[in-house]
Amino acid sequence: MNRHVRLTTALIGAATLLLPLSLPAFNSGSTGADGAFNPFLTNTELQLPPDGIFNFTSVNIPVGVTVTFKRNTANTPAVLLVQGDVVIDGTINVSGKGSYPYGGDPAYDGFPGEGGPGGFDGGLATPYNVGARGGSGLGLGGGAGGFDHSASAGCGSYASVGSGGFPGTTYGSPLLQPLIGGSGGGGARSFCCVGLWSYWGLGGGGGGGAILIAASGSVSINGSLLALGGSGGSRSTNGHIESTGGGGGSGGAIRLVASRVYGKGSIKAVGGSYWTSGSGGVGRIRIEADAIATGVTTDPPFTPGLPGEIFSPNLPALSITNIAALSVPANPTGRGDVTLPATTPDPVNVALHTNGVPPGTIIKLTMTPEYGAATSTNSPPTAGTLADASTTVSVSIPEGRSVLMATTSFIVTAALGEQLTPYAQGETVEQVRLTASPGQPSRMVLLTASGRELDLPAGALAQGW
Repeated sequence: MNRHVRLTTALIGAATLLLPLSLPAFNSGSTGADGAFNPFLTNTELQLPPDGIFNFTSVNIPVGVTVTFKRNTANTPAVLLVQGDVVIDGTINVSGKGSYPYGGDPAYDGFPGEGGPGGFDGGLATPYNVGARGGSGLGLGGGAGGFDHSASAGCGSYASVGSGGFPGTTYGSPLLQPLIGGSGGGGARSFCCVGLWSYWGLGGGGGGGAILIAASGSVSINGSLLALGGSGGSRSTNGHIESTGGGGGSGGAIRLVASRVYGKGSIKAVGGSYWTSGSGGVGRIRIEADAIATGVTTDPPFTPGLPGEIFSPNLPALSITNIAALSVPANPTGRGDVTLPATTPDPVNVALHTNGVPPGTIIKLTMTPEYGAATSTNSPPTAGTLADASTTVSVSIPEGRSVLMATTSFIVTAALGEQLTPYAQGETVEQVRLTASPGQPSRMVLLTASGRELDLPAGALAQGW
């Protein structure tokens, strides 16, 4: 049986830099290369380009029309840069999908829901009668898998903690700079038997996606802009077979940047439903404009600001680059990124790379099997330079699907601490903790002199967010 490893990495971003009103009007930076987008009376699915960015001259979504996006290989957020105005009288939807229902198609029983673009998938349910907990949802706030019907799967978390037995943790910045989507709910355990009953686990819902709309003109919303989490599999009964549900995915992320935002529509980034009660955690909504009308309703409440930078600069980063002499994709998806042949000797070597991290740093590598407990190993100190250092860890990877996560922390120099101060809300940064995580962007935690910890997720590699 082959061994499959899933992981992903990305550069680290941080907070928005606000522009004073005295500067010229906001410019989205759109080249206009994709022309005007006006899907007249037709629901439309747009294939995201490799970098996830569209350059429109204008956008007009009519009443009754829904626009969705097909994820690209790197699973980047959807980014719409617009030279003129954006009118949303219909719907733009980057929501995650719900998990497959039990019995809907036996080939898919236990499958999780897919995250929206820039969001993350739910966790797998265990195969029937396999004595292990369900798989965890992907994403920084992914819910953990359930043990049984009384210790059930957790929902995904984002700006708030989701419901369930083992929910994920909150993460990210309300400034949504960089942009990252919602996390998946955990999968349920299948088991037999309790009395006369057998239980078939269901997968977790996908996390809501992430979208940025930046317009040099105005953004009018009289329709809907949605980044909802997908629902976990619902509990159902079929004779003496009862299904235990997965956790709902968290809401995603919506960021609007324009000269003016107005209208009477709605913007939602809430979590998907949980199989008993509750839901995944809410996502994040950020609106940056010189003028923001109050007619648009948002759930959760949005964070306001003036138009700021679209993309943030590169900051320190940690990545997993090589597993058993096999290169890791530049933009891992978190699902089967590396497949090790059955003949691969165990343990295997995992190569790690840092950028902007002092050489001599120790990295902890954690291996989580598809079902079962995780194990961790510390690396030898990294060797190289501040800009380019590396090390290798030997780790045992079992058959089936596994997840690798690398974590490190380091004391920052005075110069780097000053550079990071704007991202720490003006406080002095003394230490940085980095995590290269499976199926999700890497994570930066800034530790300040006052003892605060500020959690900032990463954005897409292609844009250096």
